[in-house]
Amino acid sequence: MKKHVLFTLILLTSMILCAQNESTDIGPLVTDRPDATESPSLVRKGFLQIETGGFYTESGDDDFKVKETTYNTTLLRYGLLDNMELRIGLDYRSTAFEADGNEIGEDLNGTSPLLLGAKIGIADGDGWSPKIALLGHLTMPFSASSDYKPEQTGMDFRFSFDHTINDKSGIAYNIGARLGPDNPELAYLYTLAYGYDLTKTIGFYVELYGDFPEDSSANHLWDAGFTYLATDDLQFDLTFGSGITEGQNLLLSAGLSYRIRKN
Repeated sequence: MKKHVLFTLILLTSMILCAQNESTDIGPLVTDRPDATESPSLVRKGFLQIETGGFYTESGDDDFKVKETTYNTTLLRYGLLDNMELRIGLDYRSTAFEADGNEIGEDLNGTSPLLLGAKIGIADGDGWSPKIALLGHLTMPFSASSDYKPEQTGMDFRFSFDHTINDKSGIAYNIGARLGPDNPELAYLYTLAYGYDLTKTIGFYVELYGDFPEDSSANHLWDAGFTYLATDDLQFDLTFGSGITEGQNLLLSAGLSYRIRKN
């Protein structure tokens, strides 16, 4: 049943796109997936953008491993004003544990805490003068399944920057901080991504990201991936990555993003 969720969304996407009037040229959609770097671009006022997919992560060592599969990670972005969008996110995931190659305990299953937030545009940018936006989110405990229900409300904020290098490439980065719902320790976060258009429809990116908790060791990771722009309103993506410091061994992700235009 879980796998049917993503299939249903893909089918719904096709139906929506066929019904849309594509006579208005507003350019291709800009997404906040698949990388960890949030774009400073906003969803156009009155438009709805749906970004969804699945991913798999593996962490630990040969003695003990944690394997987590997210079957449906969905972010809804709605353009409320010319310089502001609203954001709602919800995931359905499963976590398994292994010791010495054997699965132990019961798997965890359910929805993660609901994500509520907003993105506000600050500067449009021009060439090396960056495009800038401010993002903030709250992670709400009441919405989570019992297996993933935290005791506290989490929160994060970040400033997002984007520099255009030329008509084929650009650099984007985020700086901010977060308080996780399961860990009240403040962590300062960063991301840095380079993107390059291989063709008019296929893009490539590589990214470095991580955080600096106040009382724990820093975490550094990398990922890379491809995007395929099927239409101005539909994009597919594929990502792979791993940790640089101890922790994450493997990251695999695939998904899609689509934009529903205002009538």
